[in-house]
Amino acid sequence: MLSQKAKHAAMIGTLCSVSYFAVYIIRNILSAVTPQMVEGGYTEAYIGSISALYFTFYAIGQLINGAIGDKIKAKWMISIGLAGAGVTNFIFSRVTLIPEAATVAYALSGYFLSMIYGPMTKVVAENTDPLHATRCSIGYTFASFFGSPAAGILASFLAWQSVFAVGSTALVFMSITVFIFFSIFEQRGIVKYGQYRAEKKGIRNIGVLFKRQIVKYSLISVITGVVRTSVVFWLPTYIAQHLNFSAKDSASIFTVATLIISLTAFIAVFVYERLGYSIDKTVLVMFSSATVFFILTYFVDQPILNIIFMVLAIMSSNGAASMLWSRYCPSLRDTGMVSSTTGFLDFLSYMAASAGNIIFANAVTNIGWDNLILVWIGLMILGVVVVMPYKKMSLYKKTK
Repeated sequence: MLSQKAKHAAMIGTLCSVSYFAVYIIRNILSAVTPQMVEGGYTEAYIGSISALYFTFYAIGQLINGAIGDKIKAKWMISIGLAGAGVTNFIFSRVTLIPEAATVAYALSGYFLSMIYGPMTKVVAENTDPLHATRCSIGYTFASFFGSPAAGILASFLAWQSVFAVGSTALVFMSITVFIFFSIFEQRGIVKYGQYRAEKKGIRNIGVLFKRQIVKYSLISVITGVVRTSVVFWLPTYIAQHLNFSAKDSASIFTVATLIISLTAFIAVFVYERLGYSIDKTVLVMFSSATVFFILTYFVDQPILNIIFMVLAIMSSNGAASMLWSRYCPSLRDTGMVSSTTGFLDFLSYMAASAGNIIFANAVTNIGWDNLILVWIGLMILGVVVVMPYKKMSLYKKTK
């Protein structure tokens, strides 16, 4: 029988996971429908510039809304973010022939979506035991990865404007659902706020974060952000252009590939437990594996094997990211800065993704896909350097 704490954690985790699943459907739609849009006359550079601005607004929003999320109830932040993103994504899909309006609408959707992750992580960390917090984080991390194949499935059967309409409807529905259920959780005492507060105010808290190795995890956030966002964003286009599949087949392959990638969070935690509950060792193994698989992607031209190695490389890099979001961020609950720190790390991640999207969009034309893979190999090698030599941290001792 589950304990009362476990039941409450399951309720919170389920609500957050379903909400985040809807978020990642809408976030991956543009990537999934890019081959359709290119066939319809839109250029890669145009789509890349829109997505880059979206990532920029999302990143800046994470920085702002992460700090706000430490002061405002999660139900307000999450529900407003979901509803706003639903509306702006729908508007985007209807005004793409007006570049300025489309760019503004899609950028605003990024800002609204930035209102969700920090407060969500905070409410989970502060209202569940550490072990349950990790499980909850894995749940919505899995949901985030599973959003990619869901978007791919929609893109396989619907015109791209219709895919946006379905995703927008899902977000508005989840906005209402989140507000209702969080209100119930608050009334029943399942969710409480203000249980943990920062020891000091303002800039003096930076010292606390330095002790928690914030610099190293900031670099990990930047490196993995490029792969988990920018590389995955261009995956359908890579499959279509570099491996010569049709737009429809690319969408189907992308769906299967991202469905497999969605298992990354569970694999990462499995490896983490087998390596003695060490984040450092796990991240080192993940970056090393990603380096090897990207190298194999570069040298192996056979399309199916090429896709397999590319997927394994992305999964390995995402495994390092899973440690960051599922273990490191929730562990900061005693600092009272879970939302703001998570927002800061996500800010770094998506600023890197924004730069990556601009660079990759132009690099495809200027240097070709093969040389771009070399860039990704270099990023993974940098990741290995960042986490070596690892040190065992008392904060991450084995948790029963």
